[in-house]
Amino acid sequence: MLYLAKVQSQEVFADRTLQLLACQNADDSWAILAEQSILTLSRDCVQNPNNSLINALNEGVLVLADVGENGEVLNMRSANNWVLELVEKHLTIGVTPDFLQQEAEKAEEWRQSLTLQSQELSRRLIEVEARREQIQTLEAKVQQEKQLLESIQLKADN
Repeated sequence: MLYLAKVQSQEVFADRTLQLLACQNADDSWAILAEQSILTLSRDCVQNPNNSLINALNEGVLVLADVGENGEVLNMRSANNWVLELVEKHLTIGVTPDFLQQEAEKAEEWRQSLTLQSQELSRRLIEVEARREQIQTLEAKVQQEKQLLESIQLKADN
């Protein structure tokens, strides 16, 4: 699972840890972690000469960490480009939290309005069905009365 994390240093042990801040969901959305989670970077991870990012892991640096099911950091990269991409895609065009909140409120109002309209249409459909049944009943009654009158007329003519 992919996490946004902040690098921390444990002065006493000289270990580097990651404070997990947010995680990516299956639908590519992100969720802020409610509980504080800390991962200690393994010695293998820190001493891996192929991991050039490790040398730049100063206190407070933001990283994107791919964490396995066992809590082991599988891969890490700087979050700088990712954060800049977010700013470029969303914040430079006016997509602010307030804007998103307003849009969410509008969408909720539309949903409620559509629900009310749907309920009104359903109510009207039920009324129309009831009236149609009444008309059919009246038509059947008129037909019976017509037949009764015709039979009375025939008897009277004979």
